[in-house]
Amino acid sequence: AGVGSAVGFLRAPISYEVVRTRFLRMTEFDAAFVNDLFAEMRAEAEAVVRMGAKTEPLTETRTAFMRYRGQGHEIAVDLPVRDFTADDLETMEEIFDAEYRKLYSRVIPNLEIEALTWTLSLATDQTLPNAADATGRTYTPEPDGHRTVFDVDSGEEQVAAIYNRLKLEPGAVIPEPAIIAEDETSTFVSNGFSATVNRLGQIVLSKTGETP
Repeated sequence: AGVGSAVGFLRAPISYEVVRTRFLRMTEFDAAFVNDLFAEMRAEAEAVVRMGAKTEPLTETRTAFMRYRGQGHEIAVDLPVRDFTADDLETMEEIFDAEYRKLYSRVIPNLEIEALTWTLSLATDQTLPNAADATGRTYTPEPDGHRTVFDVDSGEEQVAAIYNRLKLEPGAVIPEPAIIAEDETSTFVSNGFSATVNRLGQIVLSKTGETP
């Protein structure tokens, strides 16, 4: 797990997040204040990211942690990446209401909205494959051997195919029952399930007949 985490850290996009706590009531929305705040945060984040990504395009994400006045907890609200104007008071209220409704299935009318914390993250643009997709092709590999296993549901012994984890490529489909073996552990594909290897090389177990 430690080695996997280290490899993932090295292969992950270069990114940096800046957080500022600045209390702002939406009834007193100050577009210039918000623009200056995000400009300052962008400069700080880019100075760090550019040390490892000199010329790569960067993706910026902005978030405000907002709440109704008097509440003890805030919700994260994604903000548009652009300069704000005085007319964006209505925009801020609309996106807060949309997120609040998504979480709680309702909004609270005629209650003042306020923001407490603002975040800006900057990262190199790295498109990852869809982990849910197996691949453009599928195949059933030849097993490396067989062994007898005990099936709890039927109370009988059955023969399971054994597959070497390192030999399985994206698109591999493993029918039941099977054992996918590797040095650290083994994955048992029991009756009623099948296994596929997705684009990221991960094993996905699905009920027989369902799309992984």
